[in-house]
Amino acid sequence: MNVKLIGFTPNPEKLPAMAAKLTHSKSKPEDLQKSSDKELKNILEHVINLGHTSVIEHTSFSFAISDVSRSLTHQLVRHRIASYAQQSQRYVNLNEPNYVTPPKIAENKEMKKAYDETMKNIWQEYNKLLDLDIPTEDSRYILPNAACTNIIVTMNARSLLNFFELRCCQHAQWEIRKLANKMLQEVKKVAPTIFKNAGPACIRKGICPENKKDCPLYPKEGR
Repeated sequence: MNVKLIGFTPNPEKLPAMAAKLTHSKSKPEDLQKSSDKELKNILEHVINLGHTSVIEHTSFSFAISDVSRSLTHQLVRHRIASYAQQSQRYVNLNEPNYVTPPKIAENKEMKKAYDETMKNIWQEYNKLLDLDIPTEDSRYILPNAACTNIIVTMNARSLLNFFELRCCQHAQWEIRKLANKMLQEVKKVAPTIFKNAGPACIRKGICPENKKDCPLYPKEGR
């Protein structure tokens, strides 16, 4: 899995801070640019701590994500307030085997062998279909959820907070949890105030929506 932040709103924290200040100011929007960085940072921290996160929708981030499974992207696109551009299995010839192996299978020698053999057979049949002049858009029907894909994703900061809350959770599926944590590491580099407390609900809100008391991150009393 490769995850790279390839674009984001210029001054990703200044813009939402200006938006927050505007709501309690007589100043015109363009005049707010004269505000000091320290003042804007304090304003941004304050509104985020209050849970008033609508202002951070003014900031967006774009990620290049590669070598993830179709199983992952089927989950990813359920997050509706986002923009996606994914590699097409209809137009791209995927004649070379390229797939994701779940860790639980990889650590079992016998299962790993069977899994790899299954994938090999699938791609052999896929290529047979192509050789028979079956259109790529039809041949792809036999490709597995494990097939690798590439995708570009753009989300605003508020949507990302929600995404991290759900997908950084220890009970999220392993691959999308790995993706979420990599994305979180990327945005923290450029917007540390916005994403200071980002993560699963147990970290961000001190609650466990699933009430999984056996989880090592389950909120402790008084924490």
